[in-house]
Amino acid sequence: MNSVSSDPGSGRGLLLSGDRTDVFNPLGLLTGEAATCAVKAGTARPLAGGPVAFSSIERLYPTGSGAIGRSIGSVYGVPEPLSVLTDARPPFAGIDLSRPAIMGVVNVTPDSFSDGGDYYDPPRAIERALALAAEGADLIDIGGESTRPGALPMAVSEEIDRVLPVVEAAVAAGITVSVDTRRSAVMKAVLVAGASVINDVTALAGDEASSEIIAAAGASAILMHMRGAPETMQHAPAYRLASFDVFEWLAARVDACVAAGIPRDRIAVDPGIGFGKTDRHNLDLLDRAGVFHGTGCAVAIGVSRKSFIGRLAGIDAPKDRLPGTIAATTIALSRGVQIHRVHDVAAVGQAISIWNSLNDPLKDPPRDNA
Repeated sequence: MNSVSSDPGSGRGLLLSGDRTDVFNPLGLLTGEAATCAVKAGTARPLAGGPVAFSSIERLYPTGSGAIGRSIGSVYGVPEPLSVLTDARPPFAGIDLSRPAIMGVVNVTPDSFSDGGDYYDPPRAIERALALAAEGADLIDIGGESTRPGALPMAVSEEIDRVLPVVEAAVAAGITVSVDTRRSAVMKAVLVAGASVINDVTALAGDEASSEIIAAAGASAILMHMRGAPETMQHAPAYRLASFDVFEWLAARVDACVAAGIPRDRIAVDPGIGFGKTDRHNLDLLDRAGVFHGTGCAVAIGVSRKSFIGRLAGIDAPKDRLPGTIAATTIALSRGVQIHRVHDVAAVGQAISIWNSLNDPLKDPPRDNA
């Protein structure tokens, strides 16, 4: 259960002390001309150097009662530690993050929740990877193991056999490749084959050799939060406040990976929508996705076709959840999320293009045509 208490009269106000027990959520979010003007006037700050700005901030902190307290104040005139929220992010795996990036999904599995079996055959998976790249994906995420709720582990050798031909073909075609895996042996095999990114649902905590392999290869990593394991993660998940607790866990994982030799600019964080969370937790993570910029890393998110969209919208078939996927993606865009993991690249890319046309400060969109 989420537990939040408001503390408007405590006198704590907006105390930006840099204490790691405090988590800061950007509010008063602005885009387009409003964001540009507010930043120039000093009444708002750019969020991670992107097209979104924020004019106020929510401070989240643990209380003595075990709940998470909150206070809200203006960012005007407040210096550190806001720089971790405002500084532009460098390219991630060679991908420019000044505008939203799309990660296309290819599941080489018979049982993934959204498209299990569609691309289980390697030639079809390769064709899908090439098609998503042609549709505009900035990188392709290839996975050989389903991590849907209730999924059981599989043999490492089988996972390698599934993904390696697809990785090799995609790399040969000049595609930036991410591999969705939690096994160090799989990581080593796909990195040798030319993959640039490892996307790990355990945030490199599930296999002790993972961090060393990625550091040695000079690869990038997406650290995702998952409560427990796929087979048990949906058994009564509970948090004080999902956004606060997930941030603390991911921040600790980032620190551990940096200590293991992976530079912060080669790390992205993902709050793990649907991985050990109720619908209430998922909505909190989506609404407060801006907190994760406080890790100093790029932020990735995967809302595509997720079951929480189906439950909220009353849509059973995952492939029919594209409208909800676009709606959730737009919310994530407004929170400055840089990397969007999606199945329907062309459709989501079209939505992002419209968003970009209004919110790219370097572009003046035409306004005089019907």
